[in-house]
Amino acid sequence: MTKAMPDPVTLPMSRANPVDPPDDLRRWREEGPIRPMLYADGHVGWLATRYETVRAVLADPRFSTRIEFMHPPIGERLRQAALRKRPGFFLREDPPEHTRFRKLLTGQFTVRRMKQLEPRIEQITSDRLDAMEKAGSPADLVELFALPIPSLVICELLGVPYADHARFQRDSAKLLNLGSTPEQVREALDGLMEYLHDLVVSKRTEPDDALISGLVATGQLNDEEITGVAVLLLIAGHETTANMLALGTYTLLNNPDQLAALRGDPSLAESAVEELLRFLTIVHIGPVRTALEDVELDGHTIKAGEAVTLSLSAANRDPERFDAPDKLDITRQATGHVSFGHGIHQCLGQQLARIEMRIGYPALLRRFPDLRLAIPSEEVSMRSDMAIYGVHRLPVAW
Repeated sequence: MTKAMPDPVTLPMSRANPVDPPDDLRRWREEGPIRPMLYADGHVGWLATRYETVRAVLADPRFSTRIEFMHPPIGERLRQAALRKRPGFFLREDPPEHTRFRKLLTGQFTVRRMKQLEPRIEQITSDRLDAMEKAGSPADLVELFALPIPSLVICELLGVPYADHARFQRDSAKLLNLGSTPEQVREALDGLMEYLHDLVVSKRTEPDDALISGLVATGQLNDEEITGVAVLLLIAGHETTANMLALGTYTLLNNPDQLAALRGDPSLAESAVEELLRFLTIVHIGPVRTALEDVELDGHTIKAGEAVTLSLSAANRDPERFDAPDKLDITRQATGHVSFGHGIHQCLGQQLARIEMRIGYPALLRRFPDLRLAIPSEEVSMRSDMAIYGVHRLPVAW
């Protein structure tokens, strides 16, 4: 039986505390797992806030991720005119097309392959700490540490020259800025596509042992498809981990007991990373799925064509799944969080991100045992205006 529905809500963005989800999400989760939601284009769909509901939708093949079915939760930047269907954008594909790309890439991101990268990631981290120390106190942790580490790693993994990082980081920022117009998004995306397409073409005559050349060598994808894959991996590979390194450090500096615990026992790095991933949930405005057919979900009928926004941050703070979920506890076994998604679209590079953070946080604290914020906590500029949450800058001193 279909339950009576409350009036549609809009996705809340305002936070009382910069590291906590909006208060409305908590209240709505307590009232029920799903409710009507008004999307930016006038579509009335749904918002899911409970852990079990979010996981269920992510794992259900009756819900699609295809771009032509999408409705933007907020803002103009996500309109289909700006993000039209492009070859290789497998995150916006359903099986069997999604499966074709995923199979080619899975072998490149296995736990074993990622562990082989650990010595190089340790060296990159050490080099960045040297540069930060040389720059002197105070310094911007984002510019000198959090952003360069994953950028260097993903560039080496893909075979992208890091010397071009200013260009692709600028375009990535435009793509992820919630205030960007569709024209700005399209211009940034076209710029990235053009840059990486030229690189793909060059790999056909001058291959290396990196991932783009490996995809070329398979003969299973054309240049446009490889370009699309490279764009997705390049953006995701540096933006997400960079914001976790910076926002995680900000959070630890504001929780001195947790900071002291990690500094005193580096073996806590693994559980600390999982807890920070759960607690912070930097993917804060989605993902979105669209019903391909009528689906009964938690007493409501989701009709074919209706969108469902899945609040990962609300799900990761669900007390039915995590005890005292609003408390940061780096000794907690926070496995099972949905920060990397769930189901067939679960983040391909999650093991790489984990390794970068497991190495990065302890190394930072070892090098700078007196690390502290250089400005009052409330003056740190948060990335509320970006699709990936975090901090714009993090001035620190030691």
